[in-house]
Amino acid sequence: MRVLSILVVFIAACLNASAQQKYFGNWPENADPQKVGDAVATRFVESAHLKTIVYPEVCAWYGALTFAEATGNNTLKTQLQARFQQVLTPEEQSLIPDKEHVDYEIFGVVPLQISIETKDPSTRSMGLRFADRQWSKPQPDGLSGETRYWIDDMYMITILQLQAYRATKDMKYLDRAAKEMVAYLRKLQQANGLFFHADGVPFFWARGNGWVAAGMTEILLSLPQDHPLRTEILNSYRKMMAELAKYQNADGTWRQLIDHPEAWEESSSTGMFTFAMIEGVRHGWLAEETFGPVARRGWIALAGFVDQNADVTNVCAGTNKENSYDYYMARPRRTGDFHGQAPLMWGARALLEK
Repeated sequence: MRVLSILVVFIAACLNASAQQKYFGNWPENADPQKVGDAVATRFVESAHLKTIVYPEVCAWYGALTFAEATGNNTLKTQLQARFQQVLTPEEQSLIPDKEHVDYEIFGVVPLQISIETKDPSTRSMGLRFADRQWSKPQPDGLSGETRYWIDDMYMITILQLQAYRATKDMKYLDRAAKEMVAYLRKLQQANGLFFHADGVPFFWARGNGWVAAGMTEILLSLPQDHPLRTEILNSYRKMMAELAKYQNADGTWRQLIDHPEAWEESSSTGMFTFAMIEGVRHGWLAEETFGPVARRGWIALAGFVDQNADVTNVCAGTNKENSYDYYMARPRRTGDFHGQAPLMWGARALLEK
């Protein structure tokens, strides 16, 4: 069995190297993942905090931390960790959220990632406080009391529990994430593989679907091959990726409403779908010849949204759920929004990670 396991790892590594050489190299100058990632991560370090550090900033911070780790950028790591230490001072502690809600509890991802990198027990304990509180009032079915069946949660809840697992190797956190994901998949995934924003909101809002794609990707990165829920999650992931590939525009982007060709091209969803496909190709979950070109086009398109200030443009503003086509179509388009920075850094990390 040990020899077989080593062989599987070796074959996966060879496939990974092949995909990276064939589709994930020889980039146009403006799409070099090292340069683009460095620029956007540096821009994040310079950015002001939100009034309360909720999910968009957390997701960008996580992206910057993991990008710095993957690329061995110790200067960036130091800056990002210093940003966190500053938040712990009396002057800035009020920025730390203290609310039992998916958009707030996710803050724990940042100290957990720092603890993974530094082995610091105090930051790990801080992060676990958020992860454990998310299950302090579980539902009768064992899901988090914060479960609300919005597709955004398929990232917000699961990434926090995944980070707790990655920091502790305690399977209870991994099982929480997997069970939560499967419950949402069974309730919200449509026959075509995509997801409505929530019950009673029959629109394939792009970033909402992006959260799902990224959430499933992160789980698959950590879920063992023999986990009882892995096959179901992987099948749902593949079904979604196949449908998304059909709707990619010729320039590599996806639109604010995925299946509406009149909708505007939106950068954060383009980044999330691209990240999911990059990892799928790298790890052999997706056919390289089919999805390698899709992921490549997506990354080049995403890099094209980065302006001269290293701000990501054409980012849909934070969006509630509403049963209205006009509502989604009229959402403001932001520049420099953390929603856009985050997936770009996830994608850059994936392209550069060995």
